[in-house]
Amino acid sequence: CIRDSAWEGVERISERTAKLRLARNFLERALSQSKAVSLTLDAETYLVFSGDAENLEFVAPLSEHVGIPGLYVLRLRLLNGDDRRLLLTRWLLHPDVLNGTEEIPEWEPFDGTFGIAQERADEDEDVAAGAYGTTVLLDGVDEFELAYFGLQEGELPGAEGSWYEDWFDQRRQPMAVRVRLTTAEQTWPDMLMRLPDPEE
Repeated sequence: CIRDSAWEGVERISERTAKLRLARNFLERALSQSKAVSLTLDAETYLVFSGDAENLEFVAPLSEHVGIPGLYVLRLRLLNGDDRRLLLTRWLLHPDVLNGTEEIPEWEPFDGTFGIAQERADEDEDVAAGAYGTTVLLDGVDEFELAYFGLQEGELPGAEGSWYEDWFDQRRQPMAVRVRLTTAEQTWPDMLMRLPDPEE
């Protein structure tokens, strides 16, 4: 009947709104706890924080619900297609996990492109007792847009900082990240997340 159909429509919208709220809450919590971590690969040191308008990689703690509590390299990626999905891939911050195994793709710093490791990471999987895995954080994404505020290399010390569309090859994290995340059913104001100051 018409009433049942209308109620089902309301329930669907309510469920998608709840999923958007969960995704936004996760991003807010993770970014507010991000850690400035540098790793050395092939004699080169990388700050594990990089991103562009639709992808972001950083380090933050995850709790025991993923299997192993601790610090993780978290990579957010918007998968374009019929069902635009926001995918979260995680690597436990441990050499045995980051170096890769038969089950786990080797972690490589995100530099604006995706290699074989990321192609494997696009498959939904959760392996090594939760030390590595992928999760669809949100499907049906209408907008996912990132911007970064801070001082990039070459800016004079004491400058106030600027907004950037990407953050690559930097020695420090940005001071803040702006996140726009909406679905067709729900539009919320942008999130403006201040990142922890490693010197505090």
